[in-house]
Amino acid sequence: MSELIREKILRNLEANSRIDLNELAIMLGVSQAEVANQIADMEKEHIICGYTTLINWDNTDKEIVTALIEVKVTPQRGIGFDSIAERIARFPEVTSVYLMSGGFDFMVLIEGKSMKEIARFVFDKLSTLETINQTSTHFVLKKYKDHGVDLVETKKDERMLVSA
Repeated sequence: MSELIREKILRNLEANSRIDLNELAIMLGVSQAEVANQIADMEKEHIICGYTTLINWDNTDKEIVTALIEVKVTPQRGIGFDSIAERIARFPEVTSVYLMSGGFDFMVLIEGKSMKEIARFVFDKLSTLETINQTSTHFVLKKYKDHGVDLVETKKDERMLVSA
């Protein structure tokens, strides 16, 4: 199967992981078995790493605080950034870890019940790691778009159109 078909499968699954395989096969002009086999192969190859549901927690009664933490580290000789990232990723509060360019080495996304809980995480767990030199914590105040999905309904302009 061509790389183009694999990419189209990935794009469709990324947009809607619940898409019916038969519907996807029809859209791509291939058999359902081919689509299922490609998905299975891509799961084995760790191209497809999981399936998630995007939830707008602001529309629930659950209070969740999200923080982005910039982290500057001293990479260890022979190990580099990977072992540090793996160690940070093991914390249950951590939802994402990214190696990045710029003034900081990592961007760490975490979730907690309160700002105080996140502050405790940074103070007690993250900043105590021997390779961590500096952190800068930013709290998310409101999410407008997440993973390509608009989380805020656009308001309709209810003014009447006046033409001359």
